Amino acid sequence: MAIEVLPLPLPSSADPSKFRDFGREVKGIHPGRLTDEEFKEIEQLLYKVCLPDVPFIPLLIRATLQHDALLFRNVDLSPEEQYKLTNAFDPESDTYGHGNNKTEKNSKSILHPDLKTIPRVPQVQLIGNGTVYNYEGLAEAKLKHPQHPGFHKTEISPEDAAKGHTRFYRWHIDAALYNFSPPKVTTLYAVKVPEGKHQIVKYDDGTSDELEVPLGTTAFVSGATMFDILPPELKSLAVRSKVKYAPHPYVWMAPARALATGLGIVSDGLEMALNELPEWEESKVKTYPVCWLNPVTDELHFQVHPCGVQELFVDPLPEGASRDGALYPDGAHVTDLKEVRDVLYKMQRPAIDPKLVYPHDWSEKDLVLFHNRGVLHTVVGTFSQDQVRAFHQCNLAASSDPVGPTPEHVKRFA
Repeated sequence: MAIEVLPLPLPSSADPSKFRDFGREVKGIHPGRLTDEEFKEIEQLLYKVCLPDVPFIPLLIRATLQHDALLFRNVDLSPEEQYKLTNAFDPESDTYGHGNNKTEKNSKSILHPDLKTIPRVPQVQLIGNGTVYNYEGLAEAKLKHPQHPGFHKTEISPEDAAKGHTRFYRWHIDAALYNFSPPKVTTLYAVKVPEGKHQIVKYDDGTSDELEVPLGTTAFVSGATMFDILPPELKSLAVRSKVKYAPHPYVWMAPARALATGLGIVSDGLEMALNELPEWEESKVKTYPVCWLNPVTDELHFQVHPCGVQELFVDPLPEGASRDGALYPDGAHVTDLKEVRDVLYKMQRPAIDPKLVYPHDWSEKDLVLFHNRGVLHTVVGTFSQDQVRAFHQCNLAASSDPVGPTPEHVKRFA
């Protein structure tokens, strides 16, 4: 078996030095039809022969990704094969990341219009835009591409939209963030990709930042880079902090409106009151470290879904650490929602700088496998209703929660 591994093709806007280890294109193997021998061959390639430029660690050995994204082109992949591949990373998990057949039944969730479940494989969702008929057991599926009008507080004018201006929709991790643990990986498979001109993402945050992207791109940023580029005082805060998510966060955030960058919610007090949410239990509310440990690389990934966070917990500085310039040196429990959001935005905004964003240029039959515990991503772009876009998405609620920084990390960075 000849496996060829190539760097992902980067747009001219990207800083190549920040993407050296980000992702790879993999050729010479079908990701949905792997034999036991192929598992062993890949394991031998990576663990018995030390080849640091070969990134194919996790696909077949069920480990966390060493590289944040793997691309397989021109793949014929059934929903069953996609589920089998995704499940290989966490064999104990067999439930979609938000629960099987859950999102379509909760009309108050912001995710409700975005996902259609493949009936015979409920772990795989059909997402996209336009209407498809007699597809994978669905007689008719009306798909709605998430677009910023109706979710962002401000909108691009019709005149600028006609010029091809658009926005990032919502930077996120694929995770329910209530009851279910965040999936380890997500697989995205392109079935139908509409043709169209490139669009320009406008940040509209007081900067002149903008980014040219392919129509309907999925944009990714590295959580490792998000942490690495922080100044020392914010690294210290990050390794000492945890975030508490709201119960049913996608219902809680639905009445509110997002920032123009898609990186969080405007603090206008519009979130649904906790006593108006669907029934919830405190034991199912999720609190996670700001930084998640990659057990393969020992890197820390800044992994926060900013739209769903409600509270911030900060541990005090460890004994002997310098207090000069430190934020919350004595620790804190921050419950003021605007303060929580402002702190997180200050830490996360640098990582969505145009030169740090990978906007994937989709072709039909592309499969992208990404490390859901190591990246943030967002849908991008504006479609008309007659432009049909169809993708299969699969991620599985994990059998365990992510792990935060070790005491050694805290000592090093705090």
